[in-house]
Amino acid sequence: MARKRLTAKQVEGKLKPGYHGDGDGLWLAVGKTGSRSWVFKYVSPTALPGANGRKPVTGMGLGAAPLVTLAEARDKALELRRQVAAGIDPLEERKRERAQAATDAHRLTTFAEAATAYIDAKEGGFKNEKHKQQWRNTIEAYANPIIGKSNVAEINTDLVLKVLQQDVRDKAGEMVGTLWNTKTETASRLRGRIEAVLSWAAFRGLRPQGDNPARWKGHLETELTARTKLQKTQHHAALPYAEVGELMAELRSREAPAARALEFSILTATRSSETRGAVWAEFDLQKRVWIIPAERMKKEKEHEIPLTDEMIALLEALPREDGNPHVFIGTARSGGLSENALTNVLKRMGRDDLTQHGFRSTFREWAGETTAHPREVIEHALAHSLKDRAEAAYQRGTLMPKRRKLMEDWSKYCGTVQPKDAENVVPIRSGAV
Repeated sequence: MARKRLTAKQVEGKLKPGYHGDGDGLWLAVGKTGSRSWVFKYVSPTALPGANGRKPVTGMGLGAAPLVTLAEARDKALELRRQVAAGIDPLEERKRERAQAATDAHRLTTFAEAATAYIDAKEGGFKNEKHKQQWRNTIEAYANPIIGKSNVAEINTDLVLKVLQQDVRDKAGEMVGTLWNTKTETASRLRGRIEAVLSWAAFRGLRPQGDNPARWKGHLETELTARTKLQKTQHHAALPYAEVGELMAELRSREAPAARALEFSILTATRSSETRGAVWAEFDLQKRVWIIPAERMKKEKEHEIPLTDEMIALLEALPREDGNPHVFIGTARSGGLSENALTNVLKRMGRDDLTQHGFRSTFREWAGETTAHPREVIEHALAHSLKDRAEAAYQRGTLMPKRRKLMEDWSKYCGTVQPKDAENVVPIRSGAV
């Protein structure tokens, strides 16, 4: 005789505490307080017999009544019976599904989270803290507002292009073009950084392996105009070399540390960051040499600069501060000069038309046009890589004796006021020096 099944009215009505069967393994458990929940009882197909030779009965909760109706409980029980018939333990299957869901939830990483994790993972791969911050800034400013909250696994070509082709507006709110067309250098670096983040995410299993949607070659180059065709050549205004002596005379009348740093950078033909970041440990005044470590150089290669009498006299006259390793002391205690310190000196001198970087061109023009020093010696002095590979292969040394003579000639020239000649400003390409 078939077991009598429960009715919806019975489920909602008064029932004694205990188990009330509906048949086929479905039970309504009633607690002493009247609480009710559905339980599916079954014999696991994977269970081993006990001491009595029988397999144990397993109970699996299906939810509380009346949140789960009688009809819904029956449907759930039917599905579980099918699993048992297929040799699957329903309770173990539920645990597996929940574990998989937890894993999947962990893998639902946003692009912003992936970018942060990548930057942290590459901690030692950045040139310096500034380079690391530049990574964060470009991603936070241009990528995260568009794809930052998107699942990194779902970033595709359309989303990458949406970032690179986003509108750029002026201060009045007028659109001036796309990011790729108006801020090409920034956009190009951003593309490379997005590509790196997505490659890392694929490596960590956060997105499918395969072609990277941010790659350039054979992909984005199909739609985006090449950077080299878009970028306009930028110039650093350079002082005509005939006027450098007059400017140096005025500069030497100023006592600020930034003025001394600018003078020193002109004498050594170095970049602003190389001079501002100089520390005493890099100098050997007895051997008359300044060795800039690779991590502070643009080409990431150690650079030796011969020191002349004028350079050493300048260094020896500088004040020192306890606990501050910097050669040129900034306003903040135990710190160096700010990024714009040398440019600000020029502004105070009324030379807004010049840039500190342009003095490297002044040096290059002077050396190339008025001296017989070999080109490779001049290029070495500027820490340039020789474009001619064959020529570079024969110039593996530092050419220090010849470079010392070059810098001595330059120091003397900088200390001499020349008769005024042409007033034309000599421009140089920003990427060249």
